[in-house]
Order: sequence, then C-alpha cells, then structure tokens
Amino acid sequence: MADITVSLPDGSERTLPSGSTSADLAVDIGPGLAKDAIAAVVDGTECDLLVPLADGATVEIVTPGSERGLETLRHSTAHVLAQAVLGLWPGATFAIGPPIDNGFYYDFELPGGATFDPEDLEAIDDRMREIIAADQAFERGEAGVADALGIFVDHAYKREIIEKVASGEVAGELADEAGSGGAVSYYRNGDDFVDLCRGPHVPSTGRLGHFALQKVAGAYWRGDERRPMLQRIYGTAWSSAKELKGHLHRLAEAEKRDHRRLAAELDLVSWPEVLGPGLAVWHPRGALVRKLIEDYSRSRHEVGGYDFVFSPHIAKSVLWETSGHLDFYADSMYPPMEVDGASYYPKPMNCPFHVTVFQSSQRSYRDLPKRYFELGAVYRYELSGAVHGLLRSRGFTQDDAHIFCTREQVPDELASLLDFTLSVLKAFGFEDFQAKLSTRPDEKAVGDVELWDLATDGLRSALESAGLSYVVEEGGGAFYGPKIDVDVTDAIGRPWQLSTLQLDFNLPERFGLEYIGADGGRHRPVMIHRALMGSIERFFGVLLEHYAGAFPAWLAPEQVRVLPVADVHQDYADRVQARLADEGFRATVDPAVDPLGKRVRSAKTAKVPHVLVVGDDDVANDTVGDNARGSDKPERDLPLDEFVDRLALLVAERR
Repeated sequence: MADITVSLPDGSERTLPSGSTSADLAVDIGPGLAKDAIAAVVDGTECDLLVPLADGATVEIVTPGSERGLETLRHSTAHVLAQAVLGLWPGATFAIGPPIDNGFYYDFELPGGATFDPEDLEAIDDRMREIIAADQAFERGEAGVADALGIFVDHAYKREIIEKVASGEVAGELADEAGSGGAVSYYRNGDDFVDLCRGPHVPSTGRLGHFALQKVAGAYWRGDERRPMLQRIYGTAWSSAKELKGHLHRLAEAEKRDHRRLAAELDLVSWPEVLGPGLAVWHPRGALVRKLIEDYSRSRHEVGGYDFVFSPHIAKSVLWETSGHLDFYADSMYPPMEVDGASYYPKPMNCPFHVTVFQSSQRSYRDLPKRYFELGAVYRYELSGAVHGLLRSRGFTQDDAHIFCTREQVPDELASLLDFTLSVLKAFGFEDFQAKLSTRPDEKAVGDVELWDLATDGLRSALESAGLSYVVEEGGGAFYGPKIDVDVTDAIGRPWQLSTLQLDFNLPERFGLEYIGADGGRHRPVMIHRALMGSIERFFGVLLEHYAGAFPAWLAPEQVRVLPVADVHQDYADRVQARLADEGFRATVDPAVDPLGKRVRSAKTAKVPHVLVVGDDDVANDTVGDNARGSDKPERDLPLDEFVDRLALLVAERR
C-alpha cells in the first residue's frame, strides 16, 4: 500500500504507511510523545488517536497539559463519573456531563426521587478509581437515530438529546453530546457502559486519575425551571497530582478569602433577608472603607479632566424607550411604577442621563471632549440563583464615566482613558493585567465601518502603548461599538474582570446628539462608556478577597489599635491615640479589661495593621511597641514620633 504524508504544526512533514493513525504518528515522532498522547487534532477537527489519517492531513498531537488535553481529560473523567453512578444506583439515569473551566460535571436523576448524600461522593470516588485501575478502553461507535434511541431506551434525557439534535432543533452542549449529521456517536467502555458523545476521549480510563469530586448541586434540565430538577455532581481533573494539589489549595485559599465570610467576620457588610436577595447594607467599618475608595476615585477624577454629574434613581419610560433599553434590556429591569399617568422605571444604567446632560445646551467642537463622571446607583433584576454577595448584586453603584468627543479625538481619548484606568487600579495594589479587545460583529452593527475601524484601531493602539497583554475576540463587540475589557489578577492568581472601555455609536444616534464643528456644520459626537471599577460593590468584594480582609494601612478602617499593658498605662495609651488622631490616623484604644494576649489576638483577628502595646518603659520614654501585621516579632522601644512618620509615609504612598 502507498505511504501517506502528513504535516505537523511546525510545518514539518512525516511519511507513514497507509492506514496509520495519530497514535502511530506519535510513535514515529518519539517515545515521549507516544507516551503522553491522548488525542489529536486532524485538519482542525478533534478526534481520537486511533482514527486513520488521510494523505495530506495536518495533525497536532494533543497532550494532557495543553488546554485541549485538559478538556479531553475532564470530559473522559465525566464519563467515568457517570459510569460509576449508574453502576452504584441501578435504575438511575443521566443527562449531560461536559468539561468546564477547571473541571467537569454530570447531571443525574436517581430512582424514586432519591438524593445524593455527602458521603455518597466517597463511594462514587472509590468506584471511579476502580474503573480507572481497570484501564478500560474508550471505544467509539456510530448509529442511526432509530438504533441510537434503542441503545438509550432506558434513559429519557439521552433520547431527548438524540431527537432534538437529529431534528436540528438544538445545538451547543446537547449537540456535543450526540454528534451531528445523520449519525449519532457514542462511546463504550467496560462491559456495560455506553454514553452519547462526539468525543474525543483518552485511549483508556487508565490515563485518568488526578481528579477530585467536589460537591452536589441542583440543576434544572436544560436550565428550564419548568423541567425536572436534576442532581449535578461537580469535580475537577488535572494532568498531574501536583496540578490537582495546587488547584485544591487555591480553592481552599479562595474559600478562606470569600468576601461574604470576611464581611461577616470583620463586621463590614450584611445582606438582611428582609431586604431581599442581592441587596446589602454597609456597616460602619465597611462603609468607611467604601468611603475611602470613593474619595480616592473622586479625587482622581477631579484632577483628571472630568465634570461631576448626578442623576435620579428613576425615570419615565420615554427615556428608556429612546435609549432602547426597553427593547434590548427589559428582562434585567425592575417593573415600572405607575405615577401621575406615567410609567417610571428604576434605572439599570446611568448613560441615558448623561446623554441628557450633553443635550442640555448647544455644544461646539471647542467644548469637546466632555467627560461626565458619576457614582450612580443602579438596579438590575438578577435571578436569585445568580446573585453572589457584592460580586453580583441587584442594587449597586457604578463608577460611571461617559465621554463625548469628535471622531478625530477618539484615538488620543482612548489612550488617555486606558492609562487613567490602569493608574487607578495600580493604586489599589493590582499590578497584573490582561485585556480583551472585542471587534465589530458581522451582522447588526450600527455606525459606519470607517468609524468602527477608527475606534478599533484606537483601542488596539491604546493597549499596545500601555504594554498590556491582550487577546482579540473577533466579532465579539456589541452591535453598537467595539470595547476593551480589563482583567486584574488577584493575590492567589484569579482573574477578575473589572474595567470596560466601550465605544457607543448607537445612543448618540438614538438621541440625535450634535455639536457644531469647525466648519460650522452639525456633527454627531462619538460616545465612550468607561466603567473603571465596574461597580463599587464588586470592586470592594474583589479587594476584600485580594487582601483576605487585611486591607493596606491607607484603606484599613482601623489603622492602629493601642493596648495598655495594665490600667496604670491607660492615660498614656489615650495620649498616643489622641496624637495619632490629630495626625489624621484612624486609631482606637482597647483598655486593659481582658488579658493582654487576648487583646492582641483580637486585634490580629480584626486584621488591624498596627497593634501598639504600651507599658512602663514606653510611658517613661515616649515610645511604643509595634506589633505590625505580617511581621515576625514586635518592634520594641520605637519612638512614637518615628512611628507616626513611618505610618504617614506608608499611607501617603498607599503601601
């Protein structure tokens, strides 16, 4: 038989016997790759290693540590999870089990409406490891729709998937479950387990094992609350024990840093049930930190060329009809209030109000750019299941800016906006940034192509001038303009999407905005939305988790706590506190009611940056003992003047 020639990603070629597979190609390249290979990408399509290769194919071997490799590992582990559950609970049925970020899940329905208990995860884990130890081969098969319905005769959810995908009614995850075209693909492993799947999978279950089952949650079938509630088992899977251990450590650290837990422990924020989901009240300590964040933001905008504006919390429906929100955003808006024969809606966004400020008088090109800034409260109806503390709320305050400028000003304005954004984020301790540039969608885009290109090039240039790493989401922009999203990386390596620079070619058109140009004619301004922190609530939550509640001294609600060793030192402790207060610091005194050790522990639990212990020598010498947060041991006999100078520098430099 004639040989075949295939190309590799680096452009090199390999010649193999006809009928060779990707597994044979991996062997030909080298024993290391042959050992690591778990799947392949052939001419852009993912497939199993044992699929025969065609002459002229381009082939990439997939290994466990790659993004595609991890997805394959996780998908295969999800199949083993389903196999274990169906084996342990005769009569159980299953729905879908896709890979997700960092892991996988599978949805089940147990016989008689039974539910999983927490200890059931241990039994499932044990059974999965038995399947993995058996090194069962994953064998792909195809069947026509009628035969596939027969294979899954006892599994109603799988039959529904087959019928709907075969009819072309659904796509996405369901299509991934069943394949496409006239044939339905499935995989067998072991003696009696079969599952719908497009694939690919690892060659055998023995290639798996670095996984952990995490939790059970409820999930409506196909996300429809009118359909049955299934039980979803979540897990995580990695290519090595080291990666799995690292991920579990990060999860444990993230749990310790959960802002809802810290908000309660540190008495910052709460969510009383009487208010309803997604609505918080700020306690004095949390409100003080929030005020410091807002004050810093205001001060930067004040010297940054912005005009402050304020807008009401509600507006008549005509505003939202003109802006288009009632056409495109009504599901996320609260219902209207009927007053004086008109419908008033709580505002989900501030932008239409800022448009009316621009409209309030005739504008000249000499007036532009106009930069309006507001810390504006907005209200959005989020499903109760989607609400997540301060990170996703129903009522929140956006640090909203809207810039109106000429076309010619767009590139410079975007560069300036991005620099401003990054400098503010850096002041709060963030240093690692990533960005996404979303470009013009092919359909439904408003505004002329030349303006889209100008704005997109301006965004790209701003990113490159700032030295920011970014990815491009081609066609991912909103219909009304391209945008940049900026992520920050927190102390444990998690990305958080915070800032957005969004061009808007739609609202100026809908509201008929104009300015008088140098030629005396009327021109349409370009509008830029800029949310720097996203929302004050979300930003506070991210900061709280980033610092694990230990805010830097300039942001800490209590910067210093003074502890007299005994009652005889109380007067001196009061004088130290008064001196600090006079210098503008936030300091308190904890009297010698409880033992000193208990009071020190209490201050450290409250994450106070500086705990000053004062005794006989300090009274005599005007010194303090500084138990600085994070230090190995206290610094004794520190002159009070020197401590004050150090703290002033620390706060001034926001360290």
